[in-house]
Amino acid sequence: MPAYKTNVQIDYVTTEGDTLYFEVRGQGDPLLMISPGGGDGDHFMQLADILSDEFKVITYDRRANARSTRNYPQNFEISQQSSDAVAILRAAGERSAYILGNSSGANIALDMAKTQPYACRAVIPHEPPIPGVLPESKKWKRFFASVYKTGCGISGPNLAALRFIMGINEPVKKLGKAHKQANKYAKGQRIKPDQPRISNTDAVNVLIKNELLPVTNYLPDINKIMENGVSMFIGVGSWAFGKKTWLARTAMILADRLDCEIVTFPGHHGSFMDMPEKWSSVLRDLLHRAQKENS
Repeated sequence: MPAYKTNVQIDYVTTEGDTLYFEVRGQGDPLLMISPGGGDGDHFMQLADILSDEFKVITYDRRANARSTRNYPQNFEISQQSSDAVAILRAAGERSAYILGNSSGANIALDMAKTQPYACRAVIPHEPPIPGVLPESKKWKRFFASVYKTGCGISGPNLAALRFIMGINEPVKKLGKAHKQANKYAKGQRIKPDQPRISNTDAVNVLIKNELLPVTNYLPDINKIMENGVSMFIGVGSWAFGKKTWLARTAMILADRLDCEIVTFPGHHGSFMDMPEKWSSVLRDLLHRAQKENS
């Protein structure tokens, strides 16, 4: 796992009652990365370091996660999350950027294409969890509702999180190893290791009790996104494609409805953490194509 020597700028921006932590690497066209559940920008760190040789890469901790504050943890809204992303961009000195979002971050990226199109040079949602577009959407909505109910009950959010990860048809062991690799890399590179973070218990609470239902009940406004004319590339991992998982089928349906390209990335749902070199190669080529479209 090679280390990449990168100058990192650390800063904060306060918006709508919370203070958001962000980092900036490199120079060039701006690329904003929106993190998945857990909201920790460090999970993108190695990918950001690799791409910072060519792009100004902006990562951040989403509100109520990691090093950002959680003054209003009950008020999770996708539209507020997309507004937060714009606040980060402006604080980093940019009015627009290429937008990459993974999982729940992909839903936020899609919402940016609807509500903040001026801030989007191109949007790349990778495996957005939007079961509402599937024929069996009721089954998935019942599952996520049951996970939420478990989290709010006697069993608590930890058991709910276990039910969640075991039920979403993803390679659990590979995801676990990917997170460990990302955490190990971040620990070795982190500039200020003593920065306060919310606890693991609080992070699971936020994921299960605050984010889960708003994210999985989200439906993108296809007509508005297309009306806005935002350049869009739907990403899906080769593992999901091969298994024909619900996330792969969701990606294909969205790409068809948005009349946009579907792009296969290496690995699984979180392989930007355990295959960052291969992942960055696909993403870099895609960004080059998006740049040509914008020129």
